Amino acid sequence: MRAFIDDDVIPAEPTLIAEEHSGGTTLDDLRRRAKDLGLWALGHPAELGGGGLGFLDFVYLNEIIGRSEFGQLAVGSASMQDTLMFYKHGTREQQRRWIPPMVAGDIFPSVGLTEPEVAGSDPTLIATRAEQAGADWIINGHKWFTTGAAQAAYCSVFARTESDDAPRHSRVTAFIVPTDTPGFEIVRSIPTMGHDPSDHYEIRLTDVRVPASNILGERGKGFIVAQDRLGAGRIFHGMRWLGQAQRAFELMCERANTRFAHGSLLAEKGEIHRYIAESAAEIHAARLMTLDAARQIDSGEDFRVHVGLVKFWSARMLHNVVDRAIQVHGALGLTADTPLERMYRQARYARVYDGPDEVHRMSVARRILKDPTAVPWQ
Repeated sequence: MRAFIDDDVIPAEPTLIAEEHSGGTTLDDLRRRAKDLGLWALGHPAELGGGGLGFLDFVYLNEIIGRSEFGQLAVGSASMQDTLMFYKHGTREQQRRWIPPMVAGDIFPSVGLTEPEVAGSDPTLIATRAEQAGADWIINGHKWFTTGAAQAAYCSVFARTESDDAPRHSRVTAFIVPTDTPGFEIVRSIPTMGHDPSDHYEIRLTDVRVPASNILGERGKGFIVAQDRLGAGRIFHGMRWLGQAQRAFELMCERANTRFAHGSLLAEKGEIHRYIAESAAEIHAARLMTLDAARQIDSGEDFRVHVGLVKFWSARMLHNVVDRAIQVHGALGLTADTPLERMYRQARYARVYDGPDEVHRMSVARRILKDPTAVPWQ
């Protein structure tokens, strides 16, 4: 995997970036090569056509995959969250229709959770509505940051189906909405921090009609479906961020060892020593934390505190390490001549998506205060 990512995917990044929204075959070529090398979908369950690796084993691979932002797409791990979501909550027919082409990389998923009118960090506030009409449901609503919607075959849309009298966490239902359904409209690609167009889309659902058989999981239990998907996704992020941070760290060390200024190499200056030592410590801590969370998941025990810690600590770690690497590169670090400026933007996203740092810290603290034995070292 390291040879494939470093020798094939990373050298192709300039071309992949150029082809992101203009079309091209480079990613398809990489995906075929990954399949030929036996590197495809290694973390997906074996019974679904994947490699069947446990979370702990997959950390070691996914930190390598994460060295490139295109790594997930190149080796088929980008659909893992949604495959597991269907595996746990989907009906036999839903699994038969959607899982095989997702694992094969023939189709892409998208998820409609976040809405511009309400706080995305609190999914109980979802305003999109679904009303029952005979054997169908009619959905009306407004979503944004629906990643990959323009390329996706379907969108998992979370909509309010129950009255305000229902418990807060039992008002929303998840629906599978094929993206070619009438009334499913992609409004725009949202310009985000230097990405215009970006892979994040604003969508509107106007009288979108789907059959009741498109409900994913149970009616009113969409919060559970969403949390199951996001819970696993947060450790996927943590794994991938390790690879990004390690790559930025390597670039920082290389620059420090070769750049001469003010009478000596940067590597001989005390402030740079601090950057290197603190970055190494933060990466190492995040890595051990991520490995421990993966072990907890594989054990079948409650992993919510473990993964919550990984999410906010690793996001901050990534931001810190990339920031220091840019500083060591000076003006060069601000240009697109290195991958650092693009990595920095991705690192800033990391502290917001799938729940902002503040929410994860609050959630972890509440769980520990309720049960102090929930800390990972107990």
